Amino acid sequence: MSNPTGFLDVERQDRAYRPIAERLKSWGEFVEPLPANAVARQAERCMDCGIPFCHSACPVNNLIPDWNSLVTDDDWRSALDRLHQTNNFPEFTGRVCPAPCEAACTLNLEDQPVTIKTIECEIADRGFREGWVTPRLAPRGTGRRIAIVGSGPAGLACAQQLARQGHNATVFEKNDRIGGLLRYGIPDFKMDKALIDRRVAQMEREGVLFRTNVEVGGDLPLDRLLDDYEMVVLAVGAELPRDLDVPGRHLPGIHFAMDYLAQQNRRIAGDSEERAATGGTISAMGKHVVVIGGGDTGSDCIGTANRQGAASVTQIEIMPQPPVRENKELTWPLWPMRLRTSSSQEEGCERDFAVLTSEFRGSDHVEALRCKRIRWEGGRLEEVEGSDFEIKADLVLLGMGFTGTPFPVDAAGLAAESGAIAADPVRFATNRPRVFACGDARRGQSLVVWAIREGRDCAAAVHEALSAA
Repeated sequence: MSNPTGFLDVERQDRAYRPIAERLKSWGEFVEPLPANAVARQAERCMDCGIPFCHSACPVNNLIPDWNSLVTDDDWRSALDRLHQTNNFPEFTGRVCPAPCEAACTLNLEDQPVTIKTIECEIADRGFREGWVTPRLAPRGTGRRIAIVGSGPAGLACAQQLARQGHNATVFEKNDRIGGLLRYGIPDFKMDKALIDRRVAQMEREGVLFRTNVEVGGDLPLDRLLDDYEMVVLAVGAELPRDLDVPGRHLPGIHFAMDYLAQQNRRIAGDSEERAATGGTISAMGKHVVVIGGGDTGSDCIGTANRQGAASVTQIEIMPQPPVRENKELTWPLWPMRLRTSSSQEEGCERDFAVLTSEFRGSDHVEALRCKRIRWEGGRLEEVEGSDFEIKADLVLLGMGFTGTPFPVDAAGLAAESGAIAADPVRFATNRPRVFACGDARRGQSLVVWAIREGRDCAAAVHEALSAA
């Protein structure tokens, strides 16, 4: 490293947010980038550990010490090349990844990890600003045709890797735009959708074909696709939402989180209200909103509801409140369970833990939730006697995670496992010849960075299978 004592000489500095009052008036990104020289100083803090735990904690195994050193030396282009060796879309992960690499950083033992996510994001963004991100065309084409079903991060990474091997990759997407949950699940204030568009443009110039408004397994049977393509990769995600089967669930005003988030993303993309809200408008304007579920999806609902002008937002979680600070001796370098407050939660919401929803109340529309306090004993849920209470609600958003893939697995003759498409974790092959599965469709609900890793690995497996055929 250029400065072997950088971790002692330089204080940790991360990106700041615009003031809450200002960012609530906008749907744009509100993270303020650090100046390039400040990012370079932060890269100096990397200790270049003999065992880089950050590298092993990163699902795509980013070469973090390498590009930290290059940024420190002001060699940003080489840093970008090194970053792209392992990650097709670092501008995505630099915005929405929870950064398990930082949790595993040696400096996190003192709660001062290297700002890896910020450095990664600036490398990618600078690469685009400087014009360094260009199409990488294969020197020769193979003429082999592969269909990739689903255009989320797994499908996009898989398609790009296959195209760079010279294969003819075609991506099928059931929606009208490319991106999957990157497009319709993540709010624009967390990730501007222009980032997806410029990557799609790069991939098109690399030879990837995109076909939208085609639902494989619905409009287009899997068998028909196999007639036209040598291999099919299913990267269809795990979009089936977990429901809450309690009395009153039928009442109007109770919606799945993704239905709500997708509507707002479509509005921002310029769709008319009729097109954006085909199943009826869902809006938090002037309403008392209750979000059930404490994960990222629930947090995204909070930020969206506050920007829509909600009267109040309450978030409830069935799990107990985690500790404010983890015990490093027990958890490091693994991802710790501790209390985290997202930017959306900071913008305004009441949070409550260890709460069980027992009933939705209302006449012709939801008016309140009837809840109970619970405690966890030996990993089992126990209701606290006499702890019943109510929460006023005009709009309830269910963000409790996902149970599996929406793809018609049985009808397609595919084996299933825990709601996902059963596929070999190394070869990504399903029980049907020439059919592969990767990403959330195979592993279940997970992170964007894991989807990219699975897409890349699946592309390698498909390439190997084609080479052997």
